[in-house]
Amino acid sequence: MTRSCAASPVVVLTTSEAEEDIMRSYHLHANAYVSKPVDFDQFIRVVRQIDDFFVTVVKLPSTANRF
Repeated sequence: MTRSCAASPVVVLTTSEAEEDIMRSYHLHANAYVSKPVDFDQFIRVVRQIDDFFVTVVKLPSTANRF
């Protein structure tokens, strides 16, 4: 990972619910692991929740202050 991307949140959005996939994702520094729903409407709701969380709730360093 480049230094300029190091402070960017990484969300794994996958159909897998396998424990080894979850562990590997966090081991590789993912910030969140989300099993995406099969139903399209639920999928859209989940994506909006992820967006709301990382855009509205989470405080990230400004671009000028990233590493």
